[in-house]
Amino acid sequence: MRKLIILLSLFQLFFISLLAQSGNLPPMDKSPMDMSYYPNNYPVLKIQDKITEPLVARVVYSRPQKTGRVIFGDLVKNGEVWRLGANEATEIEFFTKVKIGGNKVPKGRYTLYALVNENTWTIIINKETDTWGAFKYDAKKDLLRTDVPVQKTDAIVEALSMVFEKSATGCNLIMAWDNLKVALPIVF
Repeated sequence: MRKLIILLSLFQLFFISLLAQSGNLPPMDKSPMDMSYYPNNYPVLKIQDKITEPLVARVVYSRPQKTGRVIFGDLVKNGEVWRLGANEATEIEFFTKVKIGGNKVPKGRYTLYALVNENTWTIIINKETDTWGAFKYDAKKDLLRTDVPVQKTDAIVEALSMVFEKSATGCNLIMAWDNLKVALPIVF
């Protein structure tokens, strides 16, 4: 039996090697997926680490690159629903009840969209999940909308980036790309 398992393992390694050499593997995505957690160190905790803060939120998104393009007002049209990334619509998951813009948000998984304008973004949390882009966006499934002010950044952010930062009342989801960033306050 042991010889059979070793033989099958060697065959599998040989087969994978042939696939890789033949070029049948899909190419790297130009807008790779990423995720961010709050608290920020949550995914790197080791079994022996003591968890001092419970997991509150996670955002999963694809990171398009600027690559010399005009982003806001051109690639991302003002006043049109944007999926906050590339490929599949960005999803946010809350592992506990939170408040956003004074609205209660139950524990659960949601899609995150934005209406981008020059001075404010309207952040939309929608109940529909597992969607591609914003093509099937349905405003009737919005859980909430809240406006956040736009801030200019000193440096250009080449790839769309999202990260949580601690605040006095919970955390902020920072979304930055090109020379702009917004902060979505999350209270818990």
